[in-house]
Amino acid sequence: MALAALAGLALTAACGNGIGNSNGPKIDARVDATLGHLYQKYPESREVAAKSVATLVMPVITEAGFGLGGSYGQGALRIDGVTVDYYSATAANVGLQIGAQQYAHVLFFMTQDSLERFRRNEGWAAGADVEYAFSNDGLNVRTDTNSGLSPVVAYVFAQAGARFGATLEGLKYTRIIP
Repeated sequence: MALAALAGLALTAACGNGIGNSNGPKIDARVDATLGHLYQKYPESREVAAKSVATLVMPVITEAGFGLGGSYGQGALRIDGVTVDYYSATAANVGLQIGAQQYAHVLFFMTQDSLERFRRNEGWAAGADVEYAFSNDGLNVRTDTNSGLSPVVAYVFAQAGARFGATLEGLKYTRIIP
């Protein structure tokens, strides 16, 4: 089992997700590219962004597992389009799993209260107050009409790899200094 854990960590570390490249300008460039891709591929996300008070962008989350698994990525929190903090997202899990994948996700904080709770809590984890935007026809990511009422709206997209079903549950976000 320890060998499986080491294999998962090695796979995660081998992927180009910012590990070892945690300086601010590189993260910001990846955040810009991720937002550009999101807005181009899913134009309705611009409406959600316009209504939000802040945006947490995680350009690449790398997830790998063989029995034991984990994930890691780095990103930035932006308020009014300006980076105010950098964050890492990490998770560990155990279960029937094998494979690796990468994906991006963006959290739109729709209320000042949800943003303050996120910034105040050390090690914030996505919970029941997150509404996922989802693809219902393989082409468009949509949220329902209550999106403006949800404290946090999450877009998970740009999945690549041999592991499916990316979720933010269990991801722990921690402020970092690049």
